[in-house]
Amino acid sequence: MTRDIHSITRHFLELDALKQVQRKSYISGEPARLENSAEHSWHLAMACWSIARSFDLTNTHGIDEGKLIKLALVHDLGEIDAGDTFLYAETRADAHKAERDCIRRLASHEGNGIHDLADIWEEQETGTSPETRLLKVIDRLLPFMLNIESQGRTWQELGVKRHQVERAHAFIEGEFPEVHQWITEQIERAVREGWLAD
Repeated sequence: MTRDIHSITRHFLELDALKQVQRKSYISGEPARLENSAEHSWHLAMACWSIARSFDLTNTHGIDEGKLIKLALVHDLGEIDAGDTFLYAETRADAHKAERDCIRRLASHEGNGIHDLADIWEEQETGTSPETRLLKVIDRLLPFMLNIESQGRTWQELGVKRHQVERAHAFIEGEFPEVHQWITEQIERAVREGWLAD
């Protein structure tokens, strides 16, 4: 592991590039601006931490908060090279290949001080731990929530339909019923209000 501050700061700049990756969700309070992946990663980490506390998941499901937050922080790092792939894009199934290559590059950078960076990223990508499963739920919840907040702006702009949203969020019913119930209610609202095509 290097202690060369020049290499370390160059690695920090590599990580900083995540701020340049634009997502499809409009941020709340300022609907004219799209969220970037670094903002999403921070929001994901905070939301995971908060919901773990709100539902006492450390005691009821054995959630390790430190592990959960690390998984959230590395979750989108592969997008530095691969870009963000929209949830409903046809190319989504192949996105992990370019993301995995990016993680290898970042992990092998001489300034990287996180020796298990690739392992942590791989777990959030393919793992089945309680932390990984919760992360996947919250990762789906946040952009959905932003779509509701923006009155379905992204869904309308990109022609997303109700059945696509329901299918993408169906797994949550078995993982976190309370979250799934809220999403189901919001889908009904979005259709009723004309924000989401039936």
